[in-house]
This record gives sequence, structure tokens and C-alpha cells, in this order.
Amino acid sequence: MTELVSYELNDGIATISLNNGKANALSHDVFAGLNAALDQAEQDKAIVILTGQPGMFSGGYDLKEMQKGPKEAMALVKVGSTLTRRLAAFPLPVIGACSGHAIAKGAFILLSVDYRVGVEGGFKLGLNEVAIGMTMHHAGIEIARHRMPAPYFYRSVVNAEIFNPEGAVAAGFLDEVVAPEQLVERAVAVATQMKQLNLNAHKQTKLKVKGDYLALLDRCIEQDAAHFDLMG
Repeated sequence: MTELVSYELNDGIATISLNNGKANALSHDVFAGLNAALDQAEQDKAIVILTGQPGMFSGGYDLKEMQKGPKEAMALVKVGSTLTRRLAAFPLPVIGACSGHAIAKGAFILLSVDYRVGVEGGFKLGLNEVAIGMTMHHAGIEIARHRMPAPYFYRSVVNAEIFNPEGAVAAGFLDEVVAPEQLVERAVAVATQMKQLNLNAHKQTKLKVKGDYLALLDRCIEQDAAHFDLMG
């Protein structure tokens, strides 16, 4: 797709990889690349594996863009929230292959896909917004509430607790953890298993299961934008 987001199709499985520096920061250009890659996956009718680089899935939003000002920050947050909303309703299965650290928006992406495989090691996963002085946005709160067990939701969203990979399974960010050298093989195995589903039934059932949540997310995205417009 771009230098920042690559797309590889193999036997009905599309691997979308983030490659934006040490932190795999999520900028407007990265989100544009992700949306283009997802467009291509829809056209190819492919199961999606979404991954990062060894040791880093994503450290979250690009701080250079976030620090330009409240309006600029909210513009990026709205694009990011819209992307995670798209992932939550994507008409084909999406597997997150979490290749290392996943912080803030990187963790929200994991909370928005269908299945998540992480890797063992000294990696950090979680929502650090409160720890770095950011009040959690409405969309973020609901994305976390939708996927996380209640005690971990509070520990993560309100207390900004960060988890190791094994703790991230209990907290709801991951479904399983494998050795780093097994990540690609395991993600492909999950995608291959997903190919056995009736994909139309998968799409329709996903939309039924998430109907109320998606409507709530739409309202939250607009609420967040209106709040930041007033603050700006």
C-alpha cells in the first residue's frame, strides 16, 4: 500500500503490516494506509492478519501530531476511532498478530478485531492515557468496556495499569500467547480456520452481536469531536 503499511495476499489471507519507525506510531498517513489496505482486503474477499514489526505492534498515536494542539489531536483521534469502528464491523474476519508492545491506540486496535495472538516476552500492553495526563475519550471507554472483563476494565481505563502478555490475555487484549518465532505460523493457522466459516453468516452475525455497540460508538465519536471543538 505505502512504505508505512504493506499488504501481502496469499491464498485468501491478507497480511497488513505496520512499519512506521521504532514505535509504529499511528499518524494520518498510517491510518490512510490502513484504510487502503482494508479496502483491498474487502475487494480480495480475504481474511485479514494485522501485525506490526518484531517487538512492536504499535505504541499508539503519533505524538508529533497529537502535540500540535487540541483540534489537531482530536482530528487524529476521530480518524483513529473511525478506523477501530471499521475493524469492529469489518465484513471479513480480522486477526491481530501482536508482535510485541501494544500501548494506547495500539491496544485499542487489538480490542477491535476478531481474534488476537500475542508473543511471549518482556512486552507491555495496555491503555496509558491517564498516566500521561490524557482524560480518556468516550469512544475509548466504550471500546474497552465492550471487550474487557469488568475488573480489568477499571484497572486499565481508570488506573492505566499496563500488562505483560500473559496478563493481557486475562485483561482481554489478547486471546493467546505464543513464542515470537511461532507468531506468523499461529496467525496463519487461525486465519485458515476462519476460512472454514460461512463468511456471510460471520458478517451478519457480527453485525447482530455488535449492533448496539456500533451505534453507541458512532455517538461517542461525534461526542468526542464536539467536546474537543468546544475546548479548542
